[in-house]
Amino acid sequence: MKMKCSKRVSSFILCMVLMVAMALGTVGCNGSKDSGAASDSGTEAAADVSREGGELGEGSTQFSLTVTDKDGNETQFEIHTDKETVGEALLELNLIAGDESEYGLFVKTVNGITADYDTDGVYWAFYVNGEYASAGVDATPVTEGDSYALKVE
Repeated sequence: MKMKCSKRVSSFILCMVLMVAMALGTVGCNGSKDSGAASDSGTEAAADVSREGGELGEGSTQFSLTVTDKDGNETQFEIHTDKETVGEALLELNLIAGDESEYGLFVKTVNGITADYDTDGVYWAFYVNGEYASAGVDATPVTEGDSYALKVE
């Protein structure tokens, strides 16, 4: 009888230890990667490959950003910034990366997803309040309450 009780207690303790270990392992794996690497053009790389959206940044101006990948999956962000342009705000948060050219920043990576026209035939299209933008992200001023979108097309 003592042996049965001892086995039950041992099993219970072992289960509790395993549950605590699994919980700590899950909490420790938040999916973010911190990379300070820069692209060839000097812009910062989009570091957090697995961002799931939400509020990002600090500042007095707020705008929304929707990122749509090639499969149509959308990720919503609420951006807070004091930067002058959408591009500056997104670069500061490492949400975008690309190549500088005479026309401005050519965005190749958004939220860790790369769309390279030279290799894939797709690119990141930029929208302001649902309409195709007439200027790039680095030339578009941040406007409080506006919604911006980057979509693979």
